[in-house]
Amino acid sequence: MSLDEDSLDYHREEPPGKIEIRTTKSTSTQRDLSLAYSPGVAAPCLAIDEDENEAYTYTAKGNLVGVVSNGSAVLGLGDIGAQASKPVMEGKGVLFKRFADIDVFDIELDHDDVDAFVESVAAMEPTFGGVNLEDIGAPDCFRIEERLRERMNVPVFHDDQHGTAIITGAALLNATEIAGKDLEELSVTFAGAGAAALATARFFVSLGVQKENITMVDVDGILTTARAEAGDLDEYSREFARDVPDGELEDAIVDADAFVGLSVGGIVSAEMVQSMADEPILFAMANPDPEIDYETAKTAREDTVIMATGRSDYPNQVNNVLGFPFIFRGALDVRAAEINEAMKVAAAEAIADLAKKDVPDAVRKAYGEQPLQFGSEYIIPKPLDPRVLFEVAPAVARAAMESGSARTELDPEAYVERLEARLGKSREMMRTVFNKAKSDPKRLALAEGGNEKIIRAAAQIEEREIAHPVLLGDEDEIETTVANLGLEFQPEVVDPSGGDYGEYTDALYERRQRKGVTRTEAVDLIRDSNYFASVMVDQGDADAMLTGLTNHYPSALRPPLQVIGTAPDTDYAAGVYMLTFKNRVVFLADTTVNQDPDEEVLAEITRHTADLARRFNVEPRAALLSYSDFGSVDNEGTRKPRRAADRLREDPSVDFPVDGEMQADTAVVEEMLEGNYEFTDLDEPANVLVLPNLEAGNICYKLLQRLGGAEAIGPMLVGMGEPVHVLQRDDEVTDIVNLAAVATVDAQGE
Repeated sequence: MSLDEDSLDYHREEPPGKIEIRTTKSTSTQRDLSLAYSPGVAAPCLAIDEDENEAYTYTAKGNLVGVVSNGSAVLGLGDIGAQASKPVMEGKGVLFKRFADIDVFDIELDHDDVDAFVESVAAMEPTFGGVNLEDIGAPDCFRIEERLRERMNVPVFHDDQHGTAIITGAALLNATEIAGKDLEELSVTFAGAGAAALATARFFVSLGVQKENITMVDVDGILTTARAEAGDLDEYSREFARDVPDGELEDAIVDADAFVGLSVGGIVSAEMVQSMADEPILFAMANPDPEIDYETAKTAREDTVIMATGRSDYPNQVNNVLGFPFIFRGALDVRAAEINEAMKVAAAEAIADLAKKDVPDAVRKAYGEQPLQFGSEYIIPKPLDPRVLFEVAPAVARAAMESGSARTELDPEAYVERLEARLGKSREMMRTVFNKAKSDPKRLALAEGGNEKIIRAAAQIEEREIAHPVLLGDEDEIETTVANLGLEFQPEVVDPSGGDYGEYTDALYERRQRKGVTRTEAVDLIRDSNYFASVMVDQGDADAMLTGLTNHYPSALRPPLQVIGTAPDTDYAAGVYMLTFKNRVVFLADTTVNQDPDEEVLAEITRHTADLARRFNVEPRAALLSYSDFGSVDNEGTRKPRRAADRLREDPSVDFPVDGEMQADTAVVEEMLEGNYEFTDLDEPANVLVLPNLEAGNICYKLLQRLGGAEAIGPMLVGMGEPVHVLQRDDEVTDIVNLAAVATVDAQGE
């Protein structure tokens, strides 16, 4: 099936189109409806009547953008009219929502007249927190934006101009750094003089490029003062007319440091690339076919060619989705009156800086074999990188506040936490742990210190001041990996095989001499990084340890259990996953350790899991799960969780509600608890769920994660004598950093 056929099937599948609206408040009762509409809705109406700014408090205006077009210049399709442009505008709304959680009304106006278009959009100002103009032909797009910016008191942003300019500007900042070029001395040639090209040229000037060093070429040749005086250029393109001889693109590109193509495919030859200055920068962004194809440009000369295109199948894709969702996010959240030049520059600089940071594993996987390390093949982040939100939106908000565009102030750190909460409950929960960890970082032994993921995680752990990582492994190999990864990181390395660790051998031998370990065996075992890390923690030379990324879970857990053991008055460790949903978090135990726990073990696991929940600032409510509710089935399997719940209720040290046995849906559905079991000790749904055996625990968390849409953090090991956490073999760097923060908080003793 062709792409066109796939797309048609995609768009006509029920319900047709790509967007819908949904309610954000409860509407399940008569009282809900009376609050949502008549008569209760009068109260917010009157509040807004007294102060129009209260619209941001009582309505969705502050998170609503109008995407407005007349369909006169739809990318790749031209002037197809307002109605035919609707799928594109819906698609723009999808991107706003997907990347920045911004809601959109797409508005297609059947207006060719600038005056009529401006009047229609301006009249909708009460509806929107911002307006994104889209796919409007030049020069009307310039006139429309200028007039709307003057008329409206909300941000008006023509993405075809400024979005392209900002992303290209970010790419230019990094390309010039890699090529060793100075922006103020940079010679730039543009192919194309439409809306995107003119806006990009202006933005380059804002970044530091000298206007007299920009040469622009349209279909009729170089934009010269002679052409301007002859009336050959419109009022906007005249801005970049130069007092130079007439010529074509091949003349303008000679000795240029950079080429920016925003025109049509196939107009640049290898010979033209060869005529450019050393270490040339080429941004060939015509779609679907760039001005010169990637392979031809890269092989045209022997020195480095830094190449970017608008295509996703080549490195360095210049994609506007890196900009507009996050720029509007920052602007909306400070109730900006406009998106000014300072905000655009801040966005470009934030995007450029992000490309220099280690790339998350999820992004690496999404882009296959493309190299994702700062350099000529990676000068701008990928569109699917979730960190763009946390870098660009705060930078834009800060610039809005500093430049006077903002109408409300934000605390930068609290704002990042708000943004993280938009992307999922797990980020919100982990922020609590990160903040605790940063308050008192601890020494963290990383047993598999030579592993690339562990090294990348250690760099992030140190940068974020979560802990002081200690990498166990060969120092030369680790330093080589750090250099190859381009990390600005000088790790502390301890090599278990490269020194005299007699005290550690003695400690291990003392622990295990009556467990079948001879001194000779202890000498060999201490060179195993898992045993070495365990002894480090046991002897107080490290406060916590992580292991397991390259070992099976039981093999990785065995050394710390043998050396460190469980906590005082504790006989069993357990593995816990924190599962986060949109509006709920649950802690699920045991998922990794105890195969068939009895009632005593279940009670102990429950206590430890409740303690863990409190480290995430969650007050525990525990349910011992089974396939029956409160004695409806009586056999040994149901008695076990029932007796465990009885033990916990009788224990005076247990200061949280607990009940069982009960079915899983009874434990988490408030109506079932209240409607059928008013005697239960749980006055709200449980958030600590204890499964009857390892089989059930493992099945449950994986189904909830894969089919229920839960985000999983863990497994977190509870019940150990010292903080130890065992990673899963497929864990990503983010998972390692998360568990490092949990381990640090464990070590703080909170």
